[in-house]
Amino acid sequence: MKPEELIKAIKILSEEKNIPEEDLFSYLEAALNAAYKRNYGASNSKVVINKDTGEVKVFSYKVIVDEINMEEEEDAQVLLEEVKDNKDLKVGDTIQEEVTPKDFGRVAAATAKQVLVQKVREAERASIMDEFKDKEGELLIGTLSREDKQNYYVDFGRASGILPKKDIIPGEKLEMGSQIKVYVTKIEEGQKGGPVIILSRTHYGFVKRLLESEIPELAEGIVMLYSVARDPGSRSKIAVYSENDKVDAIGACIGEKGVRINNISKELNGEKIDVVKYDKDLKEFIKNALSPAKEVDVYIVDQKDKHAIAVAEGDNLSLAIGRNGQNVKLAAKLTKCKIDVKTLVQVQEEGINIYKYYEA
Repeated sequence: MKPEELIKAIKILSEEKNIPEEDLFSYLEAALNAAYKRNYGASNSKVVINKDTGEVKVFSYKVIVDEINMEEEEDAQVLLEEVKDNKDLKVGDTIQEEVTPKDFGRVAAATAKQVLVQKVREAERASIMDEFKDKEGELLIGTLSREDKQNYYVDFGRASGILPKKDIIPGEKLEMGSQIKVYVTKIEEGQKGGPVIILSRTHYGFVKRLLESEIPELAEGIVMLYSVARDPGSRSKIAVYSENDKVDAIGACIGEKGVRINNISKELNGEKIDVVKYDKDLKEFIKNALSPAKEVDVYIVDQKDKHAIAVAEGDNLSLAIGRNGQNVKLAAKLTKCKIDVKTLVQVQEEGINIYKYYEA
């Protein structure tokens, strides 16, 4: 690499990768100095690159001392008495002379190429990390590129994400080369500097982001999403509301003829989605969350610990509990409240006086 080519390469790299030219010159000088020491057995040397011409020079230097420090490089020190002929010099000054070898241009060219290539790679990794560092908790669309025993790998163009097989929706079949929507659960810097992007399709946040992408009123803040509870591949419950009394929050989420919620359900491999209304009154909120059960009486037995008893009978009892307790478990997650579903007979047999909690 000729001197003028070196300057041109540094300018191009600085502009394209947003690396200050001064930094590139410093990296190169340090690398060339290391190469000089390695090839010529020197210890007290420094390399200087002319930033206008690209010319590389090597200098041998010595620091003037009044006593040799044996803990530092002896070759880099010289006693003041040895340079007393020059009265302008004093302790702490540095004297140097050029020692550039005739064949150092070849070493310099090879080293420069290696350093510049390395800096390009580092800049690329830093750029990719900067592009994806704020994507945690977001929805991304990528292409399934490959798989191994434990993971799928999703290509986002400049980076690749890891989708663990335990985090795909139960029962769904993924095809290589197809586009896929994923939720970013974690982003961290890898050992080589690029991002390690961990993905999921079972995280409750995936449902939240899908809702925002499908329902404009949510994205615009007209409808608010209070909470999401999810049993991946089977059922989700979402609680929504609007501060505008004229807005039907549930209707906005369901869409005309159910098209909006059906689109989301389809993306979730047929997962059912219950849309319920959030209410500031915890008892009303719990009643709503226990849908499709109706005629449920709710009593708050511990306001601080958020413990409630829901009393239901007949079909409403089984609906409130759900298959394998799924409905009440999701309702508890949705409301962030412990919910015990019982019949009135069970309450009486257990000696619970629910009526003292009637106004709670």
